[in-house]
Amino acid sequence: MSDPVGKLPSELDQLPDRDTEETAEWAASLDAVAQAAGTRRAEYLLRRTLQHAEAAGLALPKLLETDYVNTIPTAAEPEFPGDEEMEARITAWNRWNAAAMVTRGSKYGVGGHIATFASAAWLYETGFQHFFRGKEADGSGDQLYIQGHASPGIYARAFLDGRISEQQLDNFRQESGGNGLPSYPHPRRLPWLWEFPTVSMGLGPLSAIYQARFNRYLQNRSIKDTANSHVWAFLGDGEMDEPESTAALALASREQLDNLTFVINCNLQRLDGPVRANFRVVQELEAQFRGAGWNVIKSLWGSAWDELFQLDASGALVRRLREVPDAQFQTYATRDVAYIRQHFFGANAELVQLAGVLSDAKIAECFHSSRGGHEPRKVYAAYKAALEHKGAPTVILAQTVKGYTLGAGFESKNANHQMKKLTIDEFKDMRDLLGLPIPDSAFADGQVPYGHPGANSPEVQYLNERRAALGGPAPARKVKHVALPAPADRSFAPLLKGSGKQEMATTMAFVRLVKDLMRDKETGKRWVPIVPDEARTFGMESLFPSAGIYSPLGQTYEPVDRDQLMYYKEAKDGQILNEGITEAGAMADFIAACTSYATHGEPMIPFYIFYSMFGWQRTADQMWQLADQLGKGFIVGATAGRTTLTGEGLQHADGHSHLIASTNPASLNYDPAFAYEIAVIVKDGLRRMYGETPEDVFYYLTVYNEPKVQPAMPEGVEEGILKGLYRFNTAADLAEAAPAADAPKVQLMASGTAIHWILEAQKLLAAEWNVAADVWSATSWGELRRDALECDEALLRGEVRTPFVTRALEGAQGPVLAVSDWMRQVPDQISQWVEQDYTSLGTDGFGLSDTREGARRHFGVDAQSIVVAALAQLARRGEVPASSVKEARERYGL
Repeated sequence: MSDPVGKLPSELDQLPDRDTEETAEWAASLDAVAQAAGTRRAEYLLRRTLQHAEAAGLALPKLLETDYVNTIPTAAEPEFPGDEEMEARITAWNRWNAAAMVTRGSKYGVGGHIATFASAAWLYETGFQHFFRGKEADGSGDQLYIQGHASPGIYARAFLDGRISEQQLDNFRQESGGNGLPSYPHPRRLPWLWEFPTVSMGLGPLSAIYQARFNRYLQNRSIKDTANSHVWAFLGDGEMDEPESTAALALASREQLDNLTFVINCNLQRLDGPVRANFRVVQELEAQFRGAGWNVIKSLWGSAWDELFQLDASGALVRRLREVPDAQFQTYATRDVAYIRQHFFGANAELVQLAGVLSDAKIAECFHSSRGGHEPRKVYAAYKAALEHKGAPTVILAQTVKGYTLGAGFESKNANHQMKKLTIDEFKDMRDLLGLPIPDSAFADGQVPYGHPGANSPEVQYLNERRAALGGPAPARKVKHVALPAPADRSFAPLLKGSGKQEMATTMAFVRLVKDLMRDKETGKRWVPIVPDEARTFGMESLFPSAGIYSPLGQTYEPVDRDQLMYYKEAKDGQILNEGITEAGAMADFIAACTSYATHGEPMIPFYIFYSMFGWQRTADQMWQLADQLGKGFIVGATAGRTTLTGEGLQHADGHSHLIASTNPASLNYDPAFAYEIAVIVKDGLRRMYGETPEDVFYYLTVYNEPKVQPAMPEGVEEGILKGLYRFNTAADLAEAAPAADAPKVQLMASGTAIHWILEAQKLLAAEWNVAADVWSATSWGELRRDALECDEALLRGEVRTPFVTRALEGAQGPVLAVSDWMRQVPDQISQWVEQDYTSLGTDGFGLSDTREGARRHFGVDAQSIVVAALAQLARRGEVPASSVKEARERYGL
């Protein structure tokens, strides 16, 4: 050994050595082994020593990588409890029908993916036969996050057990006729089967972690016994490149989520080619997960490799496996034995000697097909070990061949993700390989047939018996509706009566309302406040001591502010989920809570509050995931608008979240101006989402951090608040300087904090320009548009309906000027259904750091700018002199 270990690294000198002589003896022993047996033997002993120390619980840094071999050796595999031959036949039928479904659909040009399920078939089948608990088991059953591209295999299994018909298989990716199958796991499209949408890669693993965490939350808060529920997430090795895939690994380890297992299908290929062409993705993932504190199980090699490892007395084979890059190993899976002998075994004399005793058939079997993920015994051993491991989540790295059993034209080919069909001859080869009783005559019409052994066949009987033992079919989504009672009116009363002379921001109004609702005896415990480390910003610190911040450990320290009234209180049964600086994590929490009514039969009422700029813009993909998963709850964009958050600047100034939110059909979007509007919207939202006839919608509310006096609710405005528009006051209601009876008229319409700008403009128009302005509160541009679109659709069916916005403004005199703290496109959503002359003002462009007044003058939405815009509308109609517009601009310094 050229560099002896007798000299310790200098950084270790800081650690006190109570026995330098013993330390020197250990170092000398290592030197002696290196000199006598070589450095490889010394390295081996060190690895074994570290592994032993870790197993013994010694507080040493973890060994992040282990050899490129199975974690569970063959000799340690548990007895397999199933009928392997029977399960092989079931899996063969599923492989066949998955490939047939996609191939038959290719004639319609609808696409589909074959290779992913072909590689992962045994990963799913072993779970379905022996591990995945159904909804009829005790508790809630297991939660399965199925890899999106593997959906054809899941449909094939549901066809085998009778839950899907042949006609539906033929309508894969053709849903418009009403009897089709969605391309991927989409609960909204197939709500009896799919629980979790996963094909937006990266969101599945993130959501699985937070689902497992939410299961513990329900358990610790004594809402639902989830002790027997296990979360399984099936992922691709390429998917792990998505930042969301690994964003919460430390959370899962930190909270000891041993109710969670990741199964990563390591076929070494992503959509275009190798995942890590010049590197080894399995080793990389192992280091990443072990470093994050996960239990890692590698199931890499099939039983054909046992002979090779037994012959590897020097460790040369293991070292070679550790150094070959993934792309080269992919090549080995497609090349002949001569190539493998030359390029793999020819690397050194020891390997040449080992290969000399191996037959060509053995080498071909090992390198072409024998992988841990293709053998049920090895998959079973890994799953069993994962469930038995306590104190940490487990990841199983299962190596497979992408396109396995689909033939030489598919297996390990770079393009196989985009290959949509097999030829008839390829299907016949596949049939022979799988041993399926499908005669050549079945291909007579040039179409590949579906295969089914029969509803009363031994295969189907075995499948159904196994699922019955595990609690029913899987995957499955079952909803047993539990209507929640409406909260008492007293919770809403303070907001309805106004704030008197006290100023209060609508953010604070919302928080006060929820705080009161959380005290409700019937439904209070079901509220789930979620915030990404900005609770104090939104005035939520008053909830800390009363509701508590959820932590599975409770509070193991004395908080620095313990002597204060609103101290930072963590509790095992805490109600608040304060996630740290992770909007993606908080959104994953929200989704788990929003869908608890289906996953666990326990409706929860989550509200997720965040800087409005960091919601839809940052996590809009998760909002679609929420909609697909039929989630219910309140999303609250706080410090909303482009001009209300003083001084923060461009990246904090949200003028567009309502525009993004309007693209999501499940999102009901409101921009309330007053506290009483919030009360009416939330109360109706609870009815619509959690009442006797619940709707699969969620709410997006924007609230502001600008303190204002909150008025009492006028009479008769509830319908307008909910539908999106009502008249707040008229020019005749002004106490002073009311305009003349024959004064020109204009309709000022605003949402959110802009209502205060038009109220000031109303006074200026009356006092200084003799213009009569009525003020309208537009609580929801989006709901007005939704109603109008429904009226347009009804017209196509011969029904004549007038949009609410048209009816509300009927008879209103003068032009309409719509104003908001959003881009003009937000209020312009309704323009085509407004019969009056219509124009808008908004905050288009980038935000900037300034005072509220400065920012509003910059964007031209302050009261004076509104006055000028209103006069310009009237001047175009000839109702005020054109000179008035110029005079107003000069007077107000515009």
